[in-house]
Amino acid sequence: MVKNKVLSESAYISELAIHGIQEKKGNDIIRLDLRNIFSSVSDYFVICHADSSTQVKAIANSIEDEIFKATQTEPWRKEGLEYGEWILLDYVDVVIHVFRTDKREFYGVEDLWGDADIKYYKSA
Repeated sequence: MVKNKVLSESAYISELAIHGIQEKKGNDIIRLDLRNIFSSVSDYFVICHADSSTQVKAIANSIEDEIFKATQTEPWRKEGLEYGEWILLDYVDVVIHVFRTDKREFYGVEDLWGDADIKYYKSA
């Protein structure tokens, strides 16, 4: 029973993150559902990109604001804020990757999780 509550919470956090991305016009938003993958590190990955480091940082800030407003939760860990090329926001069960366009193409994170269920979202 507790597991279902955790999964529902992680799905909610991922949706809040997607809303934060849409608010700042992030591109090619996807959510990878990793719950059925044996060695997964979290329940969901949310991935998007933007054309400039300034927009990448704005998206990351928007995500944090949306999640905090709704849940009073801060990310467990944040990486990449200094350069704004690949910002990672780790909410334990949800990990959000905000890339600059060229970095997303180079690293291809979503390709590493080919077994995941992928949901595509429209940019706002």
